[in-house]
Amino acid sequence: MLTRSLLAGAALTVTTTLALATPAAARTLEAVASFTVLADMVRQVGGDHVHVVSLVPPNGDPHEFEPTPDDAKLLKTADVVFTSGLGLEGWFGRLAKAAGYQGKPVIASDGIKTRAMQEDGRTIIDPHAWNSIPNALIYVADITKALSKTDPEDAAAFEANAARYSAQLKDLDSYARREIDAVPQAQRKVLTTHDALSYFGAAYHVTFISPLGFSTENEPSAAQVAAVIRQIKAQHVGSYFFENSNDPRLVKQIAEATGAQPGGELYVEALSPPDGPAATYADMFKYDVDRLVAGMKTTPKS
Repeated sequence: MLTRSLLAGAALTVTTTLALATPAAARTLEAVASFTVLADMVRQVGGDHVHVVSLVPPNGDPHEFEPTPDDAKLLKTADVVFTSGLGLEGWFGRLAKAAGYQGKPVIASDGIKTRAMQEDGRTIIDPHAWNSIPNALIYVADITKALSKTDPEDAAAFEANAARYSAQLKDLDSYARREIDAVPQAQRKVLTTHDALSYFGAAYHVTFISPLGFSTENEPSAAQVAAVIRQIKAQHVGSYFFENSNDPRLVKQIAEATGAQPGGELYVEALSPPDGPAATYADMFKYDVDRLVAGMKTTPKS
């Protein structure tokens, strides 16, 4: 009996020692991002260590998003929450209150040099900061910092992922400048649905004309539409684009009145589904550059 007890005790000691010596499997962080572009950036930095859910779905409009009770549950159980900020997610406060969310979301645009615009006599901040690669690199840095703070054990992996991703984005920036620089400056004028590309325009020297303001929630007056039509005719804008997350009818109506030719669909504030042409931010950016360059070379119909 004594020998059997000693053996059992020894076995228990060995088992306990092995259990203590074996590192516990790292826990996957649960992250929530406000919209698909931001969710993809978090996914690229987080890699296998982070599971990311986007509140706004693919092809969804982040301005007009209406949260559901399921979104509130996601927010309440998240380890870290990311928003773009700058007034993009006007609905987030309501969602946080409904979820009983007491945390502080990570503002991924922290450090961006913002651009202002005039709308209805007011000066507002353009929230679409991700639409230039220099700004996207700031998003990546903010995301990396937040993930490393939330999960210090995997900080080295986050840093490595961010370095690799940033190099990819810098290559895209060079590609965009090279392709757009090949278009004469006088032709770099485009009609789009709403003012979502001012950061892109400033970075890559393209002029965008839009009937809507920064938010698709706003409706232009007949006088504003007429002013846009006159501007497009005066500047000989050759092409128009609609956005995957917005109603294209207004921009098509304006194009018909001006002779601007269809340039296709742009992905400006929402990614496509996984089987689409803009399933990631990098895919989206290159796709938009290629479409815009082709469209800017188009001559308007007289």
